[in-house]
Amino acid sequence: MADSIMSKAATMEIPISSNGDSRTLAEDDGLEQDLQQVMVSGPNLNETSIVSGGYGGAAEGIIPTSSIKAPNMHHSNSNPSMMAEEATRGVAVEKFDTVKKWSINTYKCTKQMFSERFGRGSRTVDLELEVQIDLLRDTKSKYESVLRLASALTAHFYSMVQTQQALGDIFADLSQKSPELQDEFGYNAETQKLLCKNGETLLGAINFFVSSINTLVNKTMEDTLMTIKGYENARLEFDAYRADLEELSTGPRDAGTMVRIEIAQQQYGIHRDKYERLRSDVSIKLKFLEENKVKVMHKQLLLFHNAISAYFAGNQQQLEQTLRQFNVKLKPPGSDKPSWLEEQ
Repeated sequence: MADSIMSKAATMEIPISSNGDSRTLAEDDGLEQDLQQVMVSGPNLNETSIVSGGYGGAAEGIIPTSSIKAPNMHHSNSNPSMMAEEATRGVAVEKFDTVKKWSINTYKCTKQMFSERFGRGSRTVDLELEVQIDLLRDTKSKYESVLRLASALTAHFYSMVQTQQALGDIFADLSQKSPELQDEFGYNAETQKLLCKNGETLLGAINFFVSSINTLVNKTMEDTLMTIKGYENARLEFDAYRADLEELSTGPRDAGTMVRIEIAQQQYGIHRDKYERLRSDVSIKLKFLEENKVKVMHKQLLLFHNAISAYFAGNQQQLEQTLRQFNVKLKPPGSDKPSWLEEQ
């Protein structure tokens, strides 16, 4: 009896092929058809899976065969796509790290800024440099006023010279048509034309003055102020990481905190070096700016004074000599297009 049961159990565990017993199960026929279909049109090894639960087993038991490395097997078709996927993943990770660092830095700087504003945090101050920066901002504001007023003077004087030109033309026309007043209209016409010529020369001097002040204010000073802005941002970052290091240093000294303190010390050193480098750059630029400002303004103020004085004194020779002295060249008439003095 026992031998019969053991024989029956062994028969149930071993699958019967079509070459064996004729009592083949229906599901065995389906299995054979499936195996034949796989042999004919099955996926390659990179696309198949090993099912730990047998044929038709649970989905969580699937192991991708692409993770199994067979010896001497080259995946020539999958390498380009895998490399592209790895490159995309690398770019995504890099962007994520950049955003993460930016977020941390922004949080620390915002916290430091509010701490300073409400008097709860300390800030690093270079008194001598701060005075020079405040002086530069005040100087730039006043020079902008000079530039605005000089530009307005140029516009008004341009309108006056145009009016003189039109008045001289009318006087000349009336001189031809009024014989009884020919002489009077004639010398008034000559006077207005002479004033127009001298006015054009003075406009050349004032335009040169305005152009030089504009370059000094909106290029040279602005460039220094951009460096100062970078320095002030670096100062805020330096104080933010300094405060972070001080806060960690006063806390408990467990293993996790020691790692954070070491990272904070590295970041503190990086931002300290950046702050000191930009502070040095600002000091150098302020020094050169002051020297350049004195040189430029000495020349431009002397030009402005001499040209205005010569014009209103009626000294045409001195006015022209002033322009030659400062290398101010007027555009010759008709070089590009008729000047505003020639337009009727």
